[in-house]
Amino acid sequence: MRMRVQRVCVFCGSSPGHGRTFLDAAAQLGEVIARNGLALVYGGAHVGLMGRVADAVLAAGGHVIGVIPQSMVDREIAHTGISDLRVVATMHERKALMEQLSDAFIAMPGGMGTLEEVCEIFTWGQLGLHAKPCGLLNVADYYRPFLDLLDGAVAAGFLRPAHREMVLVDADPQRLLDQFARYTAPALEKWITRETT
Repeated sequence: MRMRVQRVCVFCGSSPGHGRTFLDAAAQLGEVIARNGLALVYGGAHVGLMGRVADAVLAAGGHVIGVIPQSMVDREIAHTGISDLRVVATMHERKALMEQLSDAFIAMPGGMGTLEEVCEIFTWGQLGLHAKPCGLLNVADYYRPFLDLLDGAVAAGFLRPAHREMVLVDADPQRLLDQFARYTAPALEKWITRETT
């Protein structure tokens, strides 16, 4: 089933990374999201790549939905410049709401939190809990070791080739969105349903 993408969730670092490369890529992604008439769903912070992608969407006239736990609001890292900030109790609620609000997912470079988020959303797709496109914005070939790991999992028999192909990859945000527009989830047997999770 092909989905119409209206809201794109972006997972990315709360740090800026070294140099300008990742910050500039976040700004470019935000501009492209807004230029395509899409809304941004993200983690609700004003810091790091998270803040940069949100600021870029806002500067280009786009809509931003932030989802952030109360504990992070208390630490004063919530983005006060967005009009649609959803405050939740826990990190688990944050991820669940971000998934519900979004039609597609992009992971930019980031640390443990970003890797955890993108692996979970890919897993939900593999299990058939959603049919939404998921991609990696592979800035400066950041995700090459991760992709090598996935290819190794296929070679070792732990990941089906069709599931590996669900991981869309590009270094250019427009080309990645173009892949999303063509994406159809594989018709594979579901192991579990949303009701059993």
